[in-house]
Amino acid sequence: MKKIRIYLPIIACCFLASCDKGFDEMNVNPIALTAVDPGYQLNTAIVNTAPGYGNLSYETTIVKQMITPFSGQGSAANFNQDNRGVASGNWNTYYQTNIKELTDVVAKTKDLPARSNLYNMARIWKAYSFMLLTDTYGDIPYTQAGKNYLEGIATPVYDTQESIYTAILSELDAASAGLDASKARVASDVLYDGDVTKWKRLGYSLLLRAAMRLSKVNPTKAAEYVAKAVAGGVMQANADNAIIRHNANFTNPVGSQLNGGQSAFFYLAEDFVTFLSKNNDPRLASIAVRYVGATSGAQQVESRANRTPGVQIGAPLGYDNTTISAAVTANKLASLWDYSQLDRTRMAGLAAPSFLVTYAQTQLLLAEAAFRKWTTGDPTVLYANGIRAHMQQFANYGASTAIADAAITTYVQANPLAVGKELEQINTQYWVASFLIGPEAWANFRRSGYPILTPNPYPGSDLKTEPFIRRLTYTDAELNVNKTNVEQAISRQGPNLLDTRIWWDKK
Repeated sequence: MKKIRIYLPIIACCFLASCDKGFDEMNVNPIALTAVDPGYQLNTAIVNTAPGYGNLSYETTIVKQMITPFSGQGSAANFNQDNRGVASGNWNTYYQTNIKELTDVVAKTKDLPARSNLYNMARIWKAYSFMLLTDTYGDIPYTQAGKNYLEGIATPVYDTQESIYTAILSELDAASAGLDASKARVASDVLYDGDVTKWKRLGYSLLLRAAMRLSKVNPTKAAEYVAKAVAGGVMQANADNAIIRHNANFTNPVGSQLNGGQSAFFYLAEDFVTFLSKNNDPRLASIAVRYVGATSGAQQVESRANRTPGVQIGAPLGYDNTTISAAVTANKLASLWDYSQLDRTRMAGLAAPSFLVTYAQTQLLLAEAAFRKWTTGDPTVLYANGIRAHMQQFANYGASTAIADAAITTYVQANPLAVGKELEQINTQYWVASFLIGPEAWANFRRSGYPILTPNPYPGSDLKTEPFIRRLTYTDAELNVNKTNVEQAISRQGPNLLDTRIWWDKK
């Protein structure tokens, strides 16, 4: 036993000494990533931006383009309800991925002249992401956002929306100007394949968009930045569109919902279908399908599919699946499953592209800016260009969705910009041109007041003072873990309700 007592420590010491030498090397995974290229982090933020399920439940329903009469976990704008689980979608998506990744990219590349183009591309996408967040919720974390890992800031302060927009305008202006085609190309770029000219046009088009948000609260500043955007060079054609391309490995988020468990739940809204139908709009034939005579979701099959514009009937808001029978009878339909839907074999296909910022939108914003005398150009020409560009976009969904040039010309000639109705017509067309880009359609509806829509009459609304939802509420998680800063924002902005107006959304 004595020998054991004597030699065990010696053996242990020898063993530990021998293991300690090279221990770090032995316990490092030789194939684990030790760093992520910031170019791939930018790509992560870009593809993460594709509109998803919440876009159907809130934004597209608020502006009366889509609707579901079904209640349950997804009940939201269809009943004017504050569903925090759905309303948190943009917050979680953007803060947990976009802002975190982009903040890291900016920090990594800021002092690297060789990566200046990547640095400025990340700044543009970060500004875009923050614009969507603040347009959705109002006052949000901005200056301290995304800095938990870098600076240990776990409970960021909330900045005012006014200060955020001041920063966004400055960032977009500086980042767009800072892009330089003579410097290193970002070959990994998933959006424009490193084309600096297209990124510049995107940046300045976003600057135009941000400037127009200020049309009611600060028209002088709006005009100043419209001029900067035009001088810098905005999108020139549909080839400049910011599009996320989907495939079998990365399917369209909306298409995934409408080709999966939600296939029989969502319908085109009556207001949207009626507007397109009354104006003989050729886009309706590319957007809609009706499974004629269907009495259940299971009967929504291709043999019942009718894509003829004349048979399309949009579903009315104000009902749930237990009360819509009166409307179904009035429309002479077999059931609620007989209403028109977004065609999930085309625009809502699994591989359908996601449009984010487009030449059509840019032309329509320029039409309004020209009408307001904030830039040069003929509003009637810019307006027609916007309509034509959006109709031409449909070719991106496939040959069966493409709109013939003759049909486009006929529509444009039949719907000129009319004196006295310029703002209504321009922004109503912006509503159509932003279909499936719910956050932008909703933001411009609040800013411009167009199209003129009747409120959702569903009883039991969570709205207190407004006929339409003006913002989405802060998440329950933020109210729990960042309570002090959230409460300061609420004290400035107003109650944490759906009908509290954000800074630029003035009556």
